[in-house]
Amino acid sequence: MSDEEPARRHNGRIHQDSGSASAGLPSGIPRPWWIYQGTGRPLHDVSLEEILPPPPPWRAFGGVSACPVEGNGRSGALSDADHAPTEPPAPPEDEQDTARRLGATPLGVRSDPEEADLVNAALILRRPLLVTGRPGTGKSTLAYRISRELGLGRVLRWPITTRSTLRSGLYGYDAVGRVHAAAAGQASEGDTHEPGPEDIGDFLQLGPLGTAMLPHRLPRVLLIDEFDKSDIDLPNDLLDIFEAGEYSIPELVRIRRRRPAVSVLTDDPERSTVIASGRVRCRAFPVVVITSNGEREFPPAFLRRCLQLRLPDPDADRLAAIVAAHLGRADDPRARELIQMFVERSEREGGLAADQLLNAVYLVTSQSHVPGPEWEELLRAVWHRLDSAAGST
Repeated sequence: MSDEEPARRHNGRIHQDSGSASAGLPSGIPRPWWIYQGTGRPLHDVSLEEILPPPPPWRAFGGVSACPVEGNGRSGALSDADHAPTEPPAPPEDEQDTARRLGATPLGVRSDPEEADLVNAALILRRPLLVTGRPGTGKSTLAYRISRELGLGRVLRWPITTRSTLRSGLYGYDAVGRVHAAAAGQASEGDTHEPGPEDIGDFLQLGPLGTAMLPHRLPRVLLIDEFDKSDIDLPNDLLDIFEAGEYSIPELVRIRRRRPAVSVLTDDPERSTVIASGRVRCRAFPVVVITSNGEREFPPAFLRRCLQLRLPDPDADRLAAIVAAHLGRADDPRARELIQMFVERSEREGGLAADQLLNAVYLVTSQSHVPGPEWEELLRAVWHRLDSAAGST
């Protein structure tokens, strides 16, 4: 079969039907133990829960949701494995966001064997995947490919800045807003009491990391993007959460006797959850994809607990697949010529981003394009170098 056909199940494992798919692929690809096939196409006639082996004993966490369970007028879900209450299934993928990153159609080409090996190892071992490579090599896109192929729903994205802290990834608490709301209530009702614990959930929202660590039945996909920008302490702080598989919210711990369970918003739109005693413990460890441009070193303890994948610059075939997925114009002679020019210039310039190629192909295949000297100048502007030597940001 071709890579465009979905994976199927046989005796609890994923395999590909025999046929032309193996043409041009190394021997033993796809490997029998792979769960993630690297095609970006959803699993067929099988769910991840059926084929994902249990975690290693040292990576089993066993968190239980405090959300009420469905079937009793409640909102949570039951784990089929042990009937423990878990969080409701993840929301479906954000179609517009996913289309921007993956294109309207899957690439139709398989990932490199090394990429699939490491993604599957991270899945089975329940370890974060640290993905490095030059800008534009598809590091962030990998998280969306994993989510689409394994049916894991909306990707939780945590974009890192120099101001990002562990707490900002776990949750946010609007203490000032709560005080102002209490003051407004006092003014309207003539009341002088302090804000009580009953309203704290209205001012507390879990972040992407905090939402990913909720006790889900199936793992959520968490993208920690541009980790290079983080504060020097964040890798070690994050490591502690990943090793423990749990975290606490001090504002809720302090009021646990008066308010043992609090409903708070999550990072998912229009979703909330219930936190018991101010503590959260995961059940299915999330699929964590951490991206880095390789601009800084991380602590050895952090690196030791991650699986490390370096993405190479995409070759001409993969670039053609990217163009076809986003624009459907890879067969256009002008697009093919641009792809070859792009590959050659990327080698000379020390690396260009795939989205720079998409910009050029869109321009050259649009109605407004007129060949001429001006086009060469425009192409140089679109294909500018990405390093500081060229004055880029």
